[in-house]
Amino acid sequence: MAYDDLRSFLDELDRRRRLLRVTEEVAPEPDLAAAADAACRIGEDAPALYFNKVTGFTGARIAMNVHGSWADHAIALGLPPDTSVKDQVQELIRRWDEVPVEPERRPAPPWARNTVTGGDVDLFAVLPLFRRNDGDGGCHLDKAAVVSRDPEAPGDFGRQNVGTCRMRVKGRNRLGLQPVPVHDIAVHLRKAEERGQDLPVAIALGNEPVISIVAGAPLGYEESEYRLAGALRGAPAPIASAPLTGLDVPWGSEVILEGVVEARTREFEGPFGEFAGHRPGGRRMPVIRVERISHRDDPIFEALHLGMPWTEIDHLTGPATCVPLHRQLKAEFPEVRAVNAMYGHGLLAIISTERRYGGFARAVGTRAMTTPYGLGRCKLVIMVGEDVDPFDLPQVMWALSTKVDPAIDLAVLPAIPVLGLAPGSEPPGNTDKLVIDATTPDLRGGCDRDLPETSRWIARLTAMLAGKGDS
Repeated sequence: MAYDDLRSFLDELDRRRRLLRVTEEVAPEPDLAAAADAACRIGEDAPALYFNKVTGFTGARIAMNVHGSWADHAIALGLPPDTSVKDQVQELIRRWDEVPVEPERRPAPPWARNTVTGGDVDLFAVLPLFRRNDGDGGCHLDKAAVVSRDPEAPGDFGRQNVGTCRMRVKGRNRLGLQPVPVHDIAVHLRKAEERGQDLPVAIALGNEPVISIVAGAPLGYEESEYRLAGALRGAPAPIASAPLTGLDVPWGSEVILEGVVEARTREFEGPFGEFAGHRPGGRRMPVIRVERISHRDDPIFEALHLGMPWTEIDHLTGPATCVPLHRQLKAEFPEVRAVNAMYGHGLLAIISTERRYGGFARAVGTRAMTTPYGLGRCKLVIMVGEDVDPFDLPQVMWALSTKVDPAIDLAVLPAIPVLGLAPGSEPPGNTDKLVIDATTPDLRGGCDRDLPETSRWIARLTAMLAGKGDS
């Protein structure tokens, strides 16, 4: 099932009793962030949250924790809610192979019904803004799809990027932008500034669930997020042209902001509680000047809570993070079985592989750190054998505790690039990286394996337990 907007997805979560409507009045701070944090702590049954009575915001409609469980992530992809994480990743890999699925351009987007331009632009009048964490420097937009194009090829659809960046609201029509250097928008901005030009951008708020997934997925520079969205949805992604910039934006968005990143303008931005569960200090960052706001009738504002895992962002980005690294490694090493890179946006990866020869696992782990995806991530790589499921942490802990000899099974690569937001890097953006070889050593014997009949008995016992629960 493909959802064309956030509203239809919320309706489906509601139908499945996975949307919790908070009907009493709440305070924007600290209640909204505290409720989202609490939902994350519930566990696997964490619900999506919907608020429509928020003190100080007339008519506010706020959705949080929309991707905050593996069940909701599965529903977003049209899968049964009980689909395991490993199976969701495998399905993403399969659908990724269907790329490209060209988007469908639709007329009359619902966000075009209301427009504010010029001096009337006021973000505070349209958006119910609130801080996510104690210590945040201000109100941020953290679950938006930011659209930009390569200024050297403005007509090239493939060089149009749909990405996720945090943005701090700095005034009625100004946003601070954090373009991470490994992201395409940072390349677009550099090229625009070299030409002495502002960079046009469109910011889509409140999107259908797959757009949020692909906006956080690490794609190649000329790979289109909309073409990937079509493959993941199983249907073309509906898009429309933003009227001021001409950029392609999701057809079903709640709010569209348009404007420019001002060339060679930097202002202080931050601090903000980031995905790694830490609050890095503020930095001088680019600034967006918002020149047009378009929005639906009674728009729904969607916000993301970040913090110590697992929070919504880990469910949102984790599975899609595994796929590029799996595909890049598999192309060179067909022995690779599975990749679990769901921790810290891929700062830790657990990779299972068959071995071709002595030292093979270490070679695969080293390559993972220098793939196009892993270069800015993959600070720690744990290599396990084909007998270990990297998505089963007790199995991984077994491999670490029984197979690793610290004298010979650790390999350190000094001074390798990493995300600047990684709290363990010094200076930011540079770190030593570590490969841990937890595969079965060649000269120390084999290990016990599951009997061939085990998988059949897993299915049999699971069915028996399900029948007992129904009785």
